Amino acid sequence: MKINIKHCLYLFSAILFLGCGGPAEIISTPIENIDSSPLKVTELTEAEKKNWGHLDLERDTVPGMAVDRAYEEIIKGKKGKKVIVAVIDSGIDIDHEDLDDVIWTNKKEVPNNGKDDDNNGYVDDIHGWNFLGDAYDEQLEYVRMLANKDTSNPRYAEAEKLHAEEYEKWSGRKTQYDQIGQAVNNAHETLKKEIGKEDYTLEDVNKITSQEQSVQQAVQIANNIEANGLTLQEAVKEIKSIQEQVNERLNYNLNIDFSGRKTSDDINDLSDTGYGNGNVKHVKKSEAHGTHVAGIIAAERNNGLGANGVANNVEIMALRVVPNGDEYDKDVALAIRYAVDNGAKVINGSFGKSFSPHSAWVRDAIKYASDNDVVFVHAAGNDSNDIDVEPNFPDDNVNFVEISNTYIRVGSLTQKYGSKMVSGFSNYGIKNVDIFAPGSEVYSTTPENEYDFKGGTSMAAPGVAGVAALIRSQYPDLSAAQVKQVILDSGLPLNTKVVVGGDASNVKPFADLSKSGKIANAYNALIMASKIK
Repeated sequence: MKINIKHCLYLFSAILFLGCGGPAEIISTPIENIDSSPLKVTELTEAEKKNWGHLDLERDTVPGMAVDRAYEEIIKGKKGKKVIVAVIDSGIDIDHEDLDDVIWTNKKEVPNNGKDDDNNGYVDDIHGWNFLGDAYDEQLEYVRMLANKDTSNPRYAEAEKLHAEEYEKWSGRKTQYDQIGQAVNNAHETLKKEIGKEDYTLEDVNKITSQEQSVQQAVQIANNIEANGLTLQEAVKEIKSIQEQVNERLNYNLNIDFSGRKTSDDINDLSDTGYGNGNVKHVKKSEAHGTHVAGIIAAERNNGLGANGVANNVEIMALRVVPNGDEYDKDVALAIRYAVDNGAKVINGSFGKSFSPHSAWVRDAIKYASDNDVVFVHAAGNDSNDIDVEPNFPDDNVNFVEISNTYIRVGSLTQKYGSKMVSGFSNYGIKNVDIFAPGSEVYSTTPENEYDFKGGTSMAAPGVAGVAALIRSQYPDLSAAQVKQVILDSGLPLNTKVVVGGDASNVKPFADLSKSGKIANAYNALIMASKIK
């Protein structure tokens, strides 16, 4: 998930134009919100921040998945059976130092000979498949509907209205961030010139004696930004990144005249296959989502490098499907089928959208995975919506009648047990979300041997996919349907009342936000799985 632009807009506006950052809104925890576990009153250490999703609520008072406890007390030296996990996402850095030894290789295919050696319809698919080819930027799905003038679609008027609202909103953000960026850049250039170096410190800034108005204004801006946890140099970089995202939204995602598709297939013909190529890597460093997701599942454990994955005996099958914009239903449907046909036992899908012209194709593929004993784990989405009411695709049901018994949809948790436990961005739904897992500020792999914190239900789903892989590795006789049921039944049930959608006035019992009313727990899941076996 990218930078929270809405939050940053508020923050930087406050810093620059109100003279101070101002404290974030404090959401108190009423007595009735406190469940059986105590609230953690100390800040997480740096090590805990990087590993909080693996901690245990009972032992650590952090709502993690008890992964470390599972390894310490249950798995220990047991390696289990190798499990292939397909990651349907953006490109993945398969050469990353923490992933290179856990990447799936298609042993039936001869590398780079230009032939489809295994006759699966994909030439040189050594580590998976890239359904996007060289494409990166894309429109949102409803913008494609408008571009194609698909007036017969019953949601066309809704798309027109949404596009007008979104374009106005993002145009306004562009104006605001251009103003903020100019102020921050001017302050940085002023201080750099006054101090005589690029890497000045706040101490250097506060030694400035010049009374020139522009200099004093730059000093104030630097101090205000530092008070909110950033250096001025970091703020320059962060605002530049946000400006790039805003411009991408306007120039590509919301641009009716833009076309990002670079493959020569017919996007409305599911039988037109074999397009794309075997290069599953990211096309630019900023295409980090898939690499981050893969690391959450399977970054090599305890190797002295940056992160530990949930599962210790898996191979990641890389399927590049998600562009910088909305994915195509055709690509998703074919990727799911590719994963099933080429041996994946777990599939992770950290993507989603609110418009889906060929949703039946994807739903059929999800059923295909279920019929072939494959667990499909899917992110619930980041719109703060009740997706029992607001549509979110893909899904596994028609009018709440499910077509798959192996599909798991996952909402996101924060590190803070109590009323602020549910991530403000997370979708929810007592019918359409199955369980919650750690998703805010999760540390994992990013391209070119780097690591970073990212947040979203995109980060919660692979945690659960990792648990599914652990179960399938340790207890391979269990069916995919049994694995799903184990994950849901073994989660920790909580009666806590929580703030939903980041709105302090919207408080609901945690049990009402998902079908299970629970948070995923690897320790309990392995215990329950062992009893079924």
